[in-house]
Amino acid sequence: MNSKNILVVGSVALDTVKTPFGKVKEALGGSASFFSASARFFAPVAMVAVVGKDFPEKHLRLLRGLGIDIGGIEKAPGKTFRWTGFYDYDLNNARTLKTELNVFQDFKPKLSDFHRACRVVFLANIDPDLQSYVLGQMKNPGLVACDTMNYWIENRKKSLVHLLKKVDIFLCNDSEARELSGEFNLIKASQWILSHGPRFLVIKKGEHGVLCFSKGSVFSVPAYLLEKIFDPTGAGDSFAGGFLGYLAQAKRLDEKIVRKAIIYGSVLASYNVESFSLDRLAGLKPVEIRKRYREFEALTRF
Repeated sequence: MNSKNILVVGSVALDTVKTPFGKVKEALGGSASFFSASARFFAPVAMVAVVGKDFPEKHLRLLRGLGIDIGGIEKAPGKTFRWTGFYDYDLNNARTLKTELNVFQDFKPKLSDFHRACRVVFLANIDPDLQSYVLGQMKNPGLVACDTMNYWIENRKKSLVHLLKKVDIFLCNDSEARELSGEFNLIKASQWILSHGPRFLVIKKGEHGVLCFSKGSVFSVPAYLLEKIFDPTGAGDSFAGGFLGYLAQAKRLDEKIVRKAIIYGSVLASYNVESFSLDRLAGLKPVEIRKRYREFEALTRF
């Protein structure tokens, strides 16, 4: 696979988050933001999203300063998507206090010729009908990955299953894999999902690491052990960014490359949780990524 631009279509939001270790109010968040801040270390990234007229210019400056193409961020009349959440000491589970979709509710992504020509596409967590709509606008993507959530499984399952036929990689967490497949056992769940189209299934398990399934193969990776975790918001999307970013610059898509990409995704996710919002990812250096990758190798070698 040639090194090409990555297109991400998802949300840009203002997050108000409280954890046992601090809180932030209306900080930059959203799936597209975390993904892009992570993927940029490996390949050029273009975002397609929508924000309201109230969206702070400083956040756009930050994204632009990270080298992310934000030409696809539409400013619509109205307010920006907002999420308010709380984490107790079980940082695997967020408690949503308030969701205000605002302009995101009527989001209908429109792709430019530049966006349609991108070779790698990440369909972040949005309505699967919209994900299919975006994919229908693409010219000839070389790699397509998508994410989802329980809400879409419960309310758009037929659309999501139809979408699976068109994607190479499907990402979800363990509860979503079980709900989608109707199978409690994750091996059986993976078999059901893979039988509906994807070449690879990546199951994110938070502090318990990552499972990757393909036909005839299973890969299990622990999470990186951290002394300080401030905020797990965006960890899944920053994982996806590191994972797909590495795949975008790889010359092929095979089991060995996917496994390395999972480690890079895990590295980026581990840095993301060390701060609120994009603070840690924004200041991260490539040398730190390489260092933690080597530490991951030592952690998993026996």
